[in-house]
Amino acid sequence: MTRPHRRVRIVGIAAALLLVVAGTATAAPAVAASSPSSGGQGAAGDVRFATFNASLNRGAEGALVSDLSAPGNAQADAVAEIIQRANPDVLLINEFDYVAGGEALRLFQDNYLSVPHGDAAPVEYPYRYTAPVNTGVPSGFDLNNNGAVGGGDDAWGFGLFPGQYGMAVYSKLPIDEDAVRTFRNFRWVDMPGALLPDDPATDAPADWYSPEELAQFPLSSKSHWDVPIRVSKNKTVHFLVSHPTPPAFDGAEDRNGTRNHDEIRFWSDYVTGGDASAYITDDAGRAGGLKGGSLFVIAGDQNADPNDGDSTGGAIRQLLENPRINTSTVPTSAGAAEATELQGGVNLDHVGAPQQDTADFSEPPGNLRVDYVLPSRQIRVLGSGVFWPASDEPLSALTGTYPFPSSDHRLVWIDADVPGAKR
Repeated sequence: MTRPHRRVRIVGIAAALLLVVAGTATAAPAVAASSPSSGGQGAAGDVRFATFNASLNRGAEGALVSDLSAPGNAQADAVAEIIQRANPDVLLINEFDYVAGGEALRLFQDNYLSVPHGDAAPVEYPYRYTAPVNTGVPSGFDLNNNGAVGGGDDAWGFGLFPGQYGMAVYSKLPIDEDAVRTFRNFRWVDMPGALLPDDPATDAPADWYSPEELAQFPLSSKSHWDVPIRVSKNKTVHFLVSHPTPPAFDGAEDRNGTRNHDEIRFWSDYVTGGDASAYITDDAGRAGGLKGGSLFVIAGDQNADPNDGDSTGGAIRQLLENPRINTSTVPTSAGAAEATELQGGVNLDHVGAPQQDTADFSEPPGNLRVDYVLPSRQIRVLGSGVFWPASDEPLSALTGTYPFPSSDHRLVWIDADVPGAKR
């Protein structure tokens, strides 16, 4: 989300996936667990996974490519330096406009990530993945029921042009491109017990959207991707990435809140597997969720806090209380705790621990924990953190205060001890 309380929703349509592979198959060493900017060598099974809503979205189609075509864009520089200092092995970037052919991904690597920023060394990601998303794709329907068809509110996911607010995966480790699964076209109505929004002005249930609309309406406001990462010659971790719509910018029907809830529920069902995931079909027509015993990491801006904000029905607790997910470690930062003290207001009334916040939002809703990196229960977390330095630390210039030099979200990382991995 962006100040003020940004809207990020998504659509479901034809699924063309795009894998961009560059460079060699040599894997860079993991970063030591002690510090997000240490740059040290990790153990053989230690892989740093991260998520970052970097706000690299632009207001017009083609603008991101233009901004990244040469070094020197101030925001992209700040985002790149944060990534360099955190130095993740596998990274999801939310709000990175989708550009067919992977040109934006390449330009960000070549002109920003591969360029040192101060004493922050370049970071190379030879493997990159992106694919189309639903944001900005016209539905042809009056989805907000305001009597007119057109604009971002009537796209399958909120956006001013197709691909706005997209996603990108950068990896030092090989991506198993043949095994990638996308779920961009999965229909919301095909989820058993879906929380389809209800028009409070009628007596009929779950009728905000017409049968004709629901026949095409995708669950994903952007997309859900299962991107298998070969963390070693004998181990694969499924990087499960998404960016559910914010539970806001709607009315009593709660159409965005219910969608956010079910977008989050999708991954809970997917990793549970068996009967819980039997309804799931990917964009290639393959059915079901993860096989039992599979290793995974769920990552992304989930737009849901476990205690505060305006989520629907404990949305994020569907993941935090899933027994297949390791939630024993909660990433924190000194900067988040300090921000609550300095900003006050609604933040002082929040139930959640302020040091766990990952986004600096205006009121309402105030600062929240909305960005997550959640490994499967077999994976031990060696370290974790949120890149949010306190104001007296030099690197705080990268996160700053509104208007932010980088993003209103913070990079979140974990160091995962992947069982049995041998480099």
